[in-house]
Amino acid sequence: MKRKLVSLAISTAVLAAGSVAAQAAGEPIEPIRPVQQINLAQVELGKKLYFDPRLSKSGFISCNSCHNLSMGGTDNLKTSIGHNWQRGPINAPTVLNSSMNLAQFWDGRAADLKEQAGGPIANPGEMAFTHTLAIDVLQSIPQYVVEFKQVFGKDKIDIDMVTTAIAEFEKTLVTPNSRFDQWLLGDKDALTAKELAGYKLFKDSGCVACHNGPAVGGNSFQKMGLVEPYKAKSPAEGLSAVTGKDADRFKFKVPTLRNVELTYPYFHDGEAETLTEAVDVMGRLQLGKKFTKQENEQIVAFLKTLTGDQPQFLMPILPPSTDKTPAPKPFD
Repeated sequence: MKRKLVSLAISTAVLAAGSVAAQAAGEPIEPIRPVQQINLAQVELGKKLYFDPRLSKSGFISCNSCHNLSMGGTDNLKTSIGHNWQRGPINAPTVLNSSMNLAQFWDGRAADLKEQAGGPIANPGEMAFTHTLAIDVLQSIPQYVVEFKQVFGKDKIDIDMVTTAIAEFEKTLVTPNSRFDQWLLGDKDALTAKELAGYKLFKDSGCVACHNGPAVGGNSFQKMGLVEPYKAKSPAEGLSAVTGKDADRFKFKVPTLRNVELTYPYFHDGEAETLTEAVDVMGRLQLGKKFTKQENEQIVAFLKTLTGDQPQFLMPILPPSTDKTPAPKPFD
């Protein structure tokens, strides 16, 4: 099958005009646009790989385990559970709209989705496989061999093909058409007075200095605890050095606020269980501001308007293993 670029032009002209209008009006947040260009064959293959637990040593953990597409692209745990029931050191960020991030992972150690996709497979605390063994499993499954050849034109599967396909699928996981986007695009009845008051507070208080752009975040690294130090309660305290310098501890990629009502608990360590708590902590630590109960409620109301249309697709039917497929080792 030849590689084919598929353009998805769903109201593209309207959305582009809306984005320009939002910028012209001085709004720091832009509407999310639907996917513009994808390789459909890679997407379909990547979808299977995203849901396939055979990429893990146990045969139990898939990409979707920690980035569950039925749960806002997260697992709603403080920190994720990996191989042998190991609790990870850091909260799993959402995969939704992750293609808009300037880099991947909290510390930005992966430049893009393709580079990120290979990390968990070989992480001993996550999927606990090696790239070589994962490829051996895929190569033992005839249907995968055929599909990889159709998509990439090669007889032998390699990790570059695997991460390319997963990344292409993840590019489709955008969430346009939130009520806030509808408001940005000209529907002035899309938001309530309380939600609009929350957005005004969000801007006037300075939240938009970090949470801006289409993803409402994801485009800069900032230190958590600018005004007051963050008092961590978990081992994640020491994981935040983007540069490797002690002075940069607690410096993280700013998370997206899109679909934030679905992606609890919050922060790198998952210590904030509710949006109310997260808004209170961020106000004090980052802005030196103590929001009143009413102000907090208004900001939370605004944040809930950022929930967009969730990805909808048919669940993939995974190709069956054969008697040549290496057996998983759940407790090894």
